Amino acid sequence: MISQSSNPPPQGSGLLNWPNKITLMRIFLVPFVLVFLVSPQGWSPMIAAMIFVVAAFTDWLDGHLARSTNQITRLGQLLDPIADKLLVTAVLVALVGRQLVPAWMAAIIVCREIAITGLRAIAADQRIIIPAEAFGKYKTFCLIVAALLLMLNVPMLYVPGMVVLSIGMMLSVVSGIEYVRRYLIKIL
Repeated sequence: MISQSSNPPPQGSGLLNWPNKITLMRIFLVPFVLVFLVSPQGWSPMIAAMIFVVAAFTDWLDGHLARSTNQITRLGQLLDPIADKLLVTAVLVALVGRQLVPAWMAAIIVCREIAITGLRAIAADQRIIIPAEAFGKYKTFCLIVAALLLMLNVPMLYVPGMVVLSIGMMLSVVSGIEYVRRYLIKIL
């Protein structure tokens, strides 16, 4: 006779646990950030910035919840970096359209994000796990802060925003090279 446990499964332990729902919410918020960011209304950058701050906060929150409640899933590991990249690259492209960010800077950052996403897919297919490292986390932080400062479109925040964006771009390149180096070490 097979005994069945009377204990129900933990809340949110499946694929759509709370951390994954929060990550999906971040993806869902991206179009709303863009709508307000490109709107010609004078108040719209402030609304875009508020939604962006909520979305950026969910980046910390979903990871914290997943680790603290032991609800790390493959879906979450896949969706979290995609959500981050969607949020930051969509805002950068919109800022290029508003002529607040030079296209060449956004192109370097977006190309790095696409290349590393592709490399992650190749590594995952080979069952190679390359954990996030400090440069990548600092890069994401700088890009979020820069995007926030620039999307507000306040003259006194433009120079600090561009400085932080420049640091984020340099960290993008450095962390991209480091990611490739660590991948090559694993396969060679």
